[in-house]
Amino acid sequence: MRYPEIVAGTFLRRENRFIGICLVHGKSERVHIRNTSRCAELFVPGASVFLQYAPSPQKKTAYTLIALYKGERLINLDSLAPNKLVLEYLEQGNLLPGMESAAEELRGEVRYGDSRLDGAFAVAGQKAYLEIKGVTLERDGAAYFPDAPTERGIRHIRELCKARREGCLAYLVFVIQMQGVSFFAPNYAAQPAFAQALQEAQSAGVAILAYDCRVQPDCLELGAPVPVKIEDRSSEEWRQ
Repeated sequence: MRYPEIVAGTFLRRENRFIGICLVHGKSERVHIRNTSRCAELFVPGASVFLQYAPSPQKKTAYTLIALYKGERLINLDSLAPNKLVLEYLEQGNLLPGMESAAEELRGEVRYGDSRLDGAFAVAGQKAYLEIKGVTLERDGAAYFPDAPTERGIRHIRELCKARREGCLAYLVFVIQMQGVSFFAPNYAAQPAFAQALQEAQSAGVAILAYDCRVQPDCLELGAPVPVKIEDRSSEEWRQ
């Protein structure tokens, strides 16, 4: 996917979950942050950012923050992008592991159980459900999720497990919005319960996948599969 009208800037501070202050063309500007995660390691004063310029009478800000440099690594921060990338990937006839044929009857934003999942489709007549998570947290060359506790994320995993018990295919796809990471793993330090839910989903037969992305200031493309590491920890360790 491409972003028109991209300009460079410098991050100054985060005003709240949705608004940041950036230096653009020598002027301090309020910009929309399309990512409600904490991203504390990314939103640091002086970071180089790329913003999409799209003024509109219906918008409070003329700029939207799209990508940011963490050291030499460019990270896309558009929380809407992961869903678009994976759904487009399937629409183009590409297969996820375990799929015998291309997705049919592909739909986005579907109700299942007590949640709204990111997609549903059929594979050779078998129903399949899909949940997609964007990943922006990187430590020592590896990617992790979540960066803060997410009860909603745990609920989605439970629904995918339920789908498997009912005989459906179930996919949980982590889209790592950067390139060059060695593996993906749950962030035990942030939320042990999410990591445990992920382990249970793996045991239940949910396909847990991770892909990196090719990131440019004005472009984001789904990249290559990344190894997923889910440790089997003891019940005592989970409680710590």
